[in-house]
Amino acid sequence: MASLALSSVTATKATQPGCSPALTTSQRYPLRTVSIAYSVEASRTSLQRQNNHGHRFSSRLLWKPLAVAEKSSTVVSEMNTDEPLKVMISGAPASGKGTQCELIKKKYGLVHIAAGDLLRAEIAAGTEKGKRAKEYMEKGMLVPDEIVVMMVKERLLQADAQEKGWLLDGYPRSFSQAKALEDLGIRPDIFILLDVSEESLVERVVGRRLDPVTGKIYHLKYSPPENEEIAARLTQRFDDTEEKVKLRLQTHNQNVEAVLSIYEDITVRVDGNISKEIVFAEVDKALASVIEKKSKTSSAAMAAGLAT
Repeated sequence: MASLALSSVTATKATQPGCSPALTTSQRYPLRTVSIAYSVEASRTSLQRQNNHGHRFSSRLLWKPLAVAEKSSTVVSEMNTDEPLKVMISGAPASGKGTQCELIKKKYGLVHIAAGDLLRAEIAAGTEKGKRAKEYMEKGMLVPDEIVVMMVKERLLQADAQEKGWLLDGYPRSFSQAKALEDLGIRPDIFILLDVSEESLVERVVGRRLDPVTGKIYHLKYSPPENEEIAARLTQRFDDTEEKVKLRLQTHNQNVEAVLSIYEDITVRVDGNISKEIVFAEVDKALASVIEKKSKTSSAAMAAGLAT
């Protein structure tokens, strides 16, 4: 209230005959305006000290910084919203994508999205897209890109993915799928590729076994079953043979190179031949770097907003 009263007195005096018009704060104090705008409390304290000592104090210096501070606070609140992280991860069969996705999701809280899961969910729900996809699958044909791309798009645009960020697992798998996502304006911040040698991949796939009771995946060498009872009921997928896995790897390698042509500038290759802990340390470092860059971009945008 005291500052309001003082402003009124000063304004009245400035409009009397013979008085020059009141200058704005930026005109009178070009270098001091910003420095005092950050602290409303400091201005109030200064005013109180001046009054206590019986000195006359012009509130024009106080009132304008208050307005600047309020404006600055508004800009900060409007712009202090970091865009969530968007990640794509790719790798050949048995490259360790599933393990890394779990670790990423646990640390960063991203929404994990896999195209295969979306297809199965649509089919189970009996949606129109699910019915169309099922027709192709029952004929042993690949589901057209247009169906899968729309499923992925709709999932990425849901509220949880928009708020928390997303982790797209093993998709896109072809150039046409990647191009379709680009055309829809869907682009990740980073494309992680797990590089594993063919020799290691073949060993991992051929040694894989499934527990039909629990659905858990074991490996005869790296993750053997807990007991003989479980070991006795393990099954092997029909395509987890050396001959078939090599054909799958050949198809994967051809497709992934085409996909990388679109994401070349944001691709990070991680050696997947080492332990899952070390692999994740590399993935974690790459994600942290992306977050730091996004934060700097956000800060620069905020500074530009404050400057205007």
